[in-house]
Amino acid sequence: MSPPPGQIPELVARAAAGDREAIVELLDRYRSRLRRMVALRLDPRLRGRIDASDVIQEGYLDAMRRLEEFIRDPSVPFYIWLRFLVGQRVQEQHRRHLGAPGRDVGREVSIYRSAMPGASTGLLAARLLGKLTSPSQAAQKAERKVRLQEALNRMDPLDREILVLRHYEQMTNGDVAAALGLESSAASKRYTRALTRLKEILAGLPGAGSEDGP
Repeated sequence: MSPPPGQIPELVARAAAGDREAIVELLDRYRSRLRRMVALRLDPRLRGRIDASDVIQEGYLDAMRRLEEFIRDPSVPFYIWLRFLVGQRVQEQHRRHLGAPGRDVGREVSIYRSAMPGASTGLLAARLLGKLTSPSQAAQKAERKVRLQEALNRMDPLDREILVLRHYEQMTNGDVAAALGLESSAASKRYTRALTRLKEILAGLPGAGSEDGP
């Protein structure tokens, strides 16, 4: 769990002082969480061209160069700050390789101090539906995925983002509030509303009561 804003983790302070062991431990600690974030936000057209590990590494280099900046003003938990830097590197890859944001990528949500790519609703729909155990149900699953993606596209971008942060990036409500610039109570209320809406969407999909549901 990320420390509260205003507190500097000992590991971060040691890394800022040049402790190489602390730097390695710090980066390893968050790598798996950041990989999930990059996987959901990197445009699908860039798969095979861009390695998530390279994007994360670039963000880490930015963090090492700017650690003193965080030490001076730890206004958000360290992970939120680090995640923001990696997210900006994802944004840079989109600009570099695509020129302009794609359909899903264009749904940006203000996070921390600026916008970063929103989660791909296609990937989000696929993860929500999971994998079918029976090949005969593949056609139904394809229909459900399309309808689910269309419904996710119609959701309020901020509500959709909160679902992604809570369920796929595994953030606490406090970290979500810090990332989105919300009060903790507001983040909690929006999450409850978004979860209710998602359940309604899933219940309305074809075959919602079957064993292969999400």
